[in-house]
Amino acid sequence: MASDESEQQVITDNGETLISSTIIAEDDKDKDVLKLISDAVREVPANAIKDLWSIGVCARCIFRVLGLHELICSHPSLSYSVLITVLGVVRIEGGDGVDSSAKHELLNIQELTTEANVCKICLGVLQFVFSDENGTLLKKDSAYDFASKIAELVKQQQHHQIGSFSLEVSLPPLVTENDQAIWLYVQKKYESELWFQQKAASQCFSTKDVLKLLVIKPLQTLLGLKHMESTFHIRLTYSGSLRQQNANERNVGNKRRKTDSAYTQSVDIQKVEGEVIQPCHLTTQCYRNPIYIGGRYLKYSRNVSQTRWVIDDERMGEASVEVPQFSSGGCILPLCQGDGYKFHAAGREDIDVRMLGTGRPFLVEIQNARQVPSEGFIKDIEIKINSLENQLVKVRNLKSLGSQGWAMINEGEAEKQKQYSALVWISRDVNNEDLQTISSVKDMKIIQKTPIRVLHRRSPMEREKIIHWMKLERLEGSSQYFLLHLCTQAGTYIKEFVHGDLGRTNPSIGSMLGCRAEILQLDVTDVKMDCF
Repeated sequence: MASDESEQQVITDNGETLISSTIIAEDDKDKDVLKLISDAVREVPANAIKDLWSIGVCARCIFRVLGLHELICSHPSLSYSVLITVLGVVRIEGGDGVDSSAKHELLNIQELTTEANVCKICLGVLQFVFSDENGTLLKKDSAYDFASKIAELVKQQQHHQIGSFSLEVSLPPLVTENDQAIWLYVQKKYESELWFQQKAASQCFSTKDVLKLLVIKPLQTLLGLKHMESTFHIRLTYSGSLRQQNANERNVGNKRRKTDSAYTQSVDIQKVEGEVIQPCHLTTQCYRNPIYIGGRYLKYSRNVSQTRWVIDDERMGEASVEVPQFSSGGCILPLCQGDGYKFHAAGREDIDVRMLGTGRPFLVEIQNARQVPSEGFIKDIEIKINSLENQLVKVRNLKSLGSQGWAMINEGEAEKQKQYSALVWISRDVNNEDLQTISSVKDMKIIQKTPIRVLHRRSPMEREKIIHWMKLERLEGSSQYFLLHLCTQAGTYIKEFVHGDLGRTNPSIGSMLGCRAEILQLDVTDVKMDCF
């Protein structure tokens, strides 16, 4: 619909015309909105508006401090200049008669619509004046215009499969302090007046809350999405006003004075008059909650670490489970179009220990994924990983999980049992009594001090662990070698349980058999967890 430009005469109670201002109205409904706002403002004494304006409070902050924020938040297309004009008209009408000084006041208010005066309270946040990521100073006249800028940046991020969004706002601490200070100032000055008790008796709405109320509605329209608790977030981060350092120093001084806080802060509000305020720097970020892809991995080499292992800029081992399967050069991250990833597993095995059987549960956390994988998509990832040439690592049962996957890993980590197969050498021949000694073990408690080999990175302490069962398997053609099959509590140091670690693990296989025992090879054959 074409805009209807009509000139609205500002007329005082005695019938004198003060000034003509051009109001842009789409239709009669917009004119009704302006009248509704004007009528509401007229219920507030003109001296209160004049007082707030004189100390550098912007139009939208005046509305929220006076308890009228719902009016402007319900109509995000209202321009800042219209709000200023409405406030100016009421200020003049509130006087006793009309004189040249009153006319001059209204003219000064209208001139401010084109000046770069930044609010002393919200630091320009509710004026939609800000410096963008390139350092360019921008000003949007209405909440709808500001929301359009945000929506444009969101669409550039190219996130797919979004059904809703959550708006987050971060403001400098000084804005919060200013909100409290202006409220105390107004409360102290007008708490005895009826209009204040009726309209502003409840706590003043914060800058952050009003900004959200102004922007959410147009954002929903522009993005075609509902605002609700969501996995997709739009975050507005304001920072960097030049006034903050001086103001913070001043506030520290105030805290040292044992005076009434309301009075002290109200004095600070008056002090800011005349200061030059610089707009905040605004950064807009879009991100999705991490998505989790879980499964089990199998490791067939004794020279593959679980995660990337580098010492003195030299990589240890020929590969790792984490790389290349899950790196930016591998499969999962680029297919999900994420910004990064983290690899989590239910425990870990040493680089020289194979992971066999059903595999070890793991999660890959994809940060800010722009593509949410479907079931078929994940199956393709599993096939691609298992088709890699080296065949050192394979995965199974890959599936997409919510944040509950992380809880499943943590719970299973504390409760799981693990089964092993170890090739053991002892300093004498294996006999039938040894078979009986080993097989008779049921839920045997052992005490393990932190192993010598990991003391450089683990705190020294004693741990009680349980050996649930064991079985000895003789090897044909060898009298001093055997396979030890055992099931233990998670966190048991198996190598130390075999050789005793110079007496730091007790009992051990060596102490139970009464001879020296050494472990030559170790495989994990099962990680007993329900997940994946």
